[in-house]
Parts: sequence; structure tokens; C-alpha cells
Amino acid sequence: MDGVGRALDNIFIERYWKSYKYESVYLHNYFNVFDAKLKTSQYVNFYNSRRFHSSLNYKTPDQIYFANLPKQSQTMQNENLEKKLS
Repeated sequence: MDGVGRALDNIFIERYWKSYKYESVYLHNYFNVFDAKLKTSQYVNFYNSRRFHSSLNYKTPDQIYFANLPKQSQTMQNENLEKKLS
């Protein structure tokens, strides 16, 4: 991925890490590795299921993902999403 002309290869993941740092890391004091892992897990859950994204027309990544699943598995995924959000 690194090399000449590859400046845009990592743009999405670099943007994610910037959001993660500014919305989570810089706001918390981690007391140990377990605490850092726990807060990282919480942020990933928030980022995917509750944080609206302007690039997704103000929907969450979970809404976009589950809307594009085949119909048979969509019902099961909607139930899981409802449990996660409550």
C-alpha cells in the first residue's frame, strides 16, 4: 500500500483513526490496558451503531449494512440491532 502515487490508499482508515482519537482517546484517561480495550470497544460500537455519518446521508454504518443484506437474514439482523440499541 505504501509507495509512489498511493496517497489515497489509506484515507478512510486514517480518517477513522482521527475521529477515534479526537472523540475518545483525547477525552479519557486510561488507567490500564484493560480500560483502554474496554473504551475502544465501546467507541467502535458507538461509531457503527449510533454515530450518524454525513457521507452516509446521516445514517449509521449499521443501518446501511443491514439494509443491504439479503431479506432472509435481514430480519434476524434487525432483531440483533434492536437489542444492541436498547
